[in-house]
Amino acid sequence: TQGCSVCCKSSWNQLQDLCRLAKLSCPALGISKRNLYDFEVEYLCDYKKIREQEYYLVKWRGYPDSESTWEPRQNLKCVRILKQFHKDLERELLRRHHRSKPPRHLDPSLANYLVQKAKQRRALRRWEQELNAKRSHLGRITVENEVDLDGPPRAFVYINEYRVGEGITLNQVAVGCECQDCLWAPAGGCCPGASLHKFAYNDQGQVRLRAGLPIYECNSRCRCGYDCPNRVVQKGIRYDLCIFRTDDGRGWGVRTLEKIRKNSFVMEYVGEIITSEEAERRGQIYDRQGATYLFDLDYVEDVYTVDAAYYGNISHFVNHSCDPNLQVYNVFIDNLDERLPRIAFFATRTIRAGEELTFDYNMQVDPVDMESTRMDSNFGLAGLPGSPKKRVRIECKCGTESCRKYLF
Repeated sequence: TQGCSVCCKSSWNQLQDLCRLAKLSCPALGISKRNLYDFEVEYLCDYKKIREQEYYLVKWRGYPDSESTWEPRQNLKCVRILKQFHKDLERELLRRHHRSKPPRHLDPSLANYLVQKAKQRRALRRWEQELNAKRSHLGRITVENEVDLDGPPRAFVYINEYRVGEGITLNQVAVGCECQDCLWAPAGGCCPGASLHKFAYNDQGQVRLRAGLPIYECNSRCRCGYDCPNRVVQKGIRYDLCIFRTDDGRGWGVRTLEKIRKNSFVMEYVGEIITSEEAERRGQIYDRQGATYLFDLDYVEDVYTVDAAYYGNISHFVNHSCDPNLQVYNVFIDNLDERLPRIAFFATRTIRAGEELTFDYNMQVDPVDMESTRMDSNFGLAGLPGSPKKRVRIECKCGTESCRKYLF
């Protein structure tokens, strides 16, 4: 029908592949007689050298493995794929204590490794695209694994804000501030003053409160706009970050791709809000798995816990360190229930581009006043049914001089 359109379930690439298979030109898909017989390399499977001519076994996109063909190097225009293939080959040869120069023929185990590595890269690229499609924050996410063949986590869903568990309600704030300038002319002390607390940030958005004091940001009912200096955590992650595979047995980690200034907001710890009773049940399971994703919300009382094992953001992958570069703060924005703060990480010092981000899973905060005596992170103790001594001891691998040897 004229004026009606239907969404196609096939991707653009799949439709192009169908045209080439059927030898049909399609101007709408960019398939013409000139490029009808141009095929795209999905990945390279094998390598050999005959006399001085290099050949590659090519897996073609849109075609089964049985249709893979040996092609001379001059037939291939996939410079990036070729460079990555040889980089992977050289790294694996060195790992196997062979010379880094490729042999004339690859043994089957080496060729199989390169295929698995190529498939892993494609899976990680798809996961990276999924993460960036789901994120609501400015900072981009990249994914990198140059250590092993592990692909994306099978049971992890990226979310941008708390997912509320059964039987828990987040009450929206009823009032907001009337300030013309929240930093320099706060009416009634702005939102922090109304809650009998200090303004948290300087004009650069850096936290100026001691760890232990809560942060009260402006909310959806405030008169101030998006650029208000008291809106920092709610703007989300601002830095480009990389989820990477660690080479010392700590699994996945997170590094920053940009320099982060001291006292700057880095990320929130986001997950599913559950009751302490449910956290105790899950904690026993996670302990047996050697996992630590439970974070007690114990600013005033230990009632709720954040579980980032299945639902979470990039903080799910941040590792522990006994000498961390991130500090925990409790933050209140649209929900003022002191039992349900948002957990924000701020830089304890300047963090260089390329440096791994870490926080202390058992961080203790020196109380500044009676209001803040409960503000310990207690990440590692969440869900415990009794004394921490009952917990299975997990070895710490942070490698710092001040390492306590065990996470808990």
